[in-house]
Amino acid sequence: MSIWFVQLAVDRWRLSNGITRGEGADAAPTVLLSETAHGPRIAAVNKAGHAAGARVGTMLADARTLCPEIQTAPADPAGDLAFLEKLALWARRWGPWSALDPPDGLIVDVTAVAHLFGGEKRLIADTQAAFLARDLTAKLAIAPTAGAAWALAHYGANGAILGAQDDAAMHLSQLPVAALRLDSDVLTVLRRLGLKRLEDLGGVGRDALQRRFRNRKSPASNPLVRMDQLLGRVPEPLLPVIPQDVPLVERRLMEPIRHRSLLDQVMRDLADDMARELEGKGEGARRLELGLWRVDGEVVIRTLELSASTRDPAHICRLFGAKLDDVDAGFGIELLRLRASWAEPLALDQRDIETAAEEHGTSLNACIDRITVRLGKNAVQRPVTHASHIPERAQRWQPPLEPEPMTQGELAFHQRPLKLFDKPEPISVLYATPDGHPRSFKWRGEVREVMRVEGPERIAPEWWRERSSARLRDYYRIEDSEGRRYWIYRYGISGDGRGDLPLWYLHGLYG
Repeated sequence: MSIWFVQLAVDRWRLSNGITRGEGADAAPTVLLSETAHGPRIAAVNKAGHAAGARVGTMLADARTLCPEIQTAPADPAGDLAFLEKLALWARRWGPWSALDPPDGLIVDVTAVAHLFGGEKRLIADTQAAFLARDLTAKLAIAPTAGAAWALAHYGANGAILGAQDDAAMHLSQLPVAALRLDSDVLTVLRRLGLKRLEDLGGVGRDALQRRFRNRKSPASNPLVRMDQLLGRVPEPLLPVIPQDVPLVERRLMEPIRHRSLLDQVMRDLADDMARELEGKGEGARRLELGLWRVDGEVVIRTLELSASTRDPAHICRLFGAKLDDVDAGFGIELLRLRASWAEPLALDQRDIETAAEEHGTSLNACIDRITVRLGKNAVQRPVTHASHIPERAQRWQPPLEPEPMTQGELAFHQRPLKLFDKPEPISVLYATPDGHPRSFKWRGEVREVMRVEGPERIAPEWWRERSSARLRDYYRIEDSEGRRYWIYRYGISGDGRGDLPLWYLHGLYG
């Protein structure tokens, strides 16, 4: 079942201002504005404004030339999305799950559910009555696929029902091509080609459309993919909205506080409450958000991300202590709220009392958290191996306590140098044997005489991610007359047809 809120932004603005539909809310032309570099642009318009000539996407100055008495209000896309998420959770009364269809719609799975309401018609009637009671304008449709339901809700009759036994191609053939949920530029191309309805696409061969849109990767840019999703030939993945019970604790103070000592005391109380909340759920916090409400209405937010899940109150207070030094209390803080926006399962830990009393060390998790708070989020990382035979790509950086990624088996390499340059440095080879190692080379202004050589180790380019002109590498481990060891390679082979003479680079140092 597809639910389309025809005027979601306007209805939400109207309800937030306490204006009901029966009070003549649509009598005055009203538009919601979004600020752009060229001035205010209309983001939503009510019925009276639409009748007066205002259109979504036009500039406010152009709309005022048609309707000087038009009223304005600021648009709030983030608030509209949050409101739509709440509606998605509320709409689960009609199905086991619901998904967002931004910016103004929902998809509800009603498979094998209609008989609980007395049939699909009564299910539609119940949904319409529920949204009418909430004073929201909605159009609904039920179809075997999400694409077909969306098309009927937006371009078909309100409350349309398409059964699984019906011929979807025949019932949807008269709908415009915009019913395929395509990008605006793709719709423009189709209209220029004379393809205005879905039945027109059936008269064009798939090969012709495939050649025309073969470079379009997104489903919204490929009419063939959208048509197949509409008719159920290929599946369409949907992401359901899942409610989360976020642990939250707060302190409402009888008297505003301004001193740091009192703030630290309240922080300790909040940390203790949060530890009990997390322990009851068997979880530990990975991200904590502390909000401080001042008397003058300002809100100060401090966010803390942890390297590993924890519910240790002392550790939480110690980390937040460094983030509260620059807090301006103003005339006082009257409310503090601590929320664990990211939590992970954390098993209970029972320790021996005497052993715990003798512990004076600092755990690795706490140490990394303290360094991260002091130096920054991205300042502490660790290298992990990556499945690539190219030396400079065989390593990735990740947070210090994250588990190493799974690889398809271990790659066996020859011995690698301890120091690998971020970027190979070019060297001047003074003399080299044909397709062999250099006898001497010049690096950083000094000539090195080669005494010992081991190699070559040939490394081919990654053909699936590099250009066809990429060349082979032949690596050599060499030692000069003073005992210093280098890792050099020749880029390319003479006569390989992929460039001029081979180039030489120094990639690393041993010892």
